Amino acid sequence: MYARPLVQSGTVRPDGAVPLAGGPLWFTHVEVLARRAPHRVVEAGQLAPEVLDRLSAARAPVCGLDLSRPVLMGILNVTPDSFSDGGQHFQADDALNSVAQMVANDVDIIDIGGESTRPGAETVAQAEEIRRTAPVIAAIRAAHDTVISVDTRKAEVARAALDAGAHMVNDVSGFTHDAALAPVCAQAGVPVCVMHAQGDPATMQADPRYDDVLLDVYDFLAARIDALEAAGIARTSIVVDPGIGFGKTLDHNLALLRGIALFHGLGCPILLGVSRKRFIGTIGNAPLASDRAPGSIAIGLAALAQGVQILRVHDTGATAQALRLWNAVR
Repeated sequence: MYARPLVQSGTVRPDGAVPLAGGPLWFTHVEVLARRAPHRVVEAGQLAPEVLDRLSAARAPVCGLDLSRPVLMGILNVTPDSFSDGGQHFQADDALNSVAQMVANDVDIIDIGGESTRPGAETVAQAEEIRRTAPVIAAIRAAHDTVISVDTRKAEVARAALDAGAHMVNDVSGFTHDAALAPVCAQAGVPVCVMHAQGDPATMQADPRYDDVLLDVYDFLAARIDALEAAGIARTSIVVDPGIGFGKTLDHNLALLRGIALFHGLGCPILLGVSRKRFIGTIGNAPLASDRAPGSIAIGLAALAQGVQILRVHDTGATAQALRLWNAVR
């Protein structure tokens, strides 16, 4: 069953209001979606108990972080060719300076990637990806106690990152690229983020197609959660990401963002990575990725209003300021 909670906020709630994912938002009705039938709105109390429980149960902390408040994940690409910040953090000193700034901006998680996943990017050899990421992770751990995530599709890269002190693994391929990655994460007992992508970075934007992008992505993530649980990773250790911009057109991205509350039905925290994406530049008339902070923040705040728990961003200072104001008025 596909049930999208119609999310509301406020301290005054009607009788029958149900908390969303154990946080401060709530809902009284849901939109029931179907592939070949009209959508309909029903009261939350009409849902099957197991469906309602997935939507309402509090999410377990991720790396000790309380998910009843927005969590900020800062992006640190130690690559020469990432679409927005390639080369800026390729040297260890530059990376550490950026991390210090992120920590000052109250970033909760630093997501470190050594392989560009921009459209058209080529695969990086494991040894090179390890050379880029593991020393930086070790250096950050020596200087800060912030949570570190490694953004990789490869088991050996993840193993080296975890040995260097990373706390979490974020795989843009949804754990489909390397069959050995899930067992590595299960053995280490670390949280993971499973993302949807159609195709690999080299080809994903060639001609993406879906029957129903919202439901297709939901079904993919549901199947990957089942596979990760079978590999020994508890659902409470899994974060989901709909993969905005990864094998999606502008219309696909907007459909996912409008319906993103549907993914609460998976019973996992939701991570959203829209920062500086091309569709923001297209809609917002910002050809340069570095000029897309306002649009990125606007999309992020809209997602938080739908209960998304984690925002993955480049512009950490501006986003942190926006979050402080957003929290204050709410």
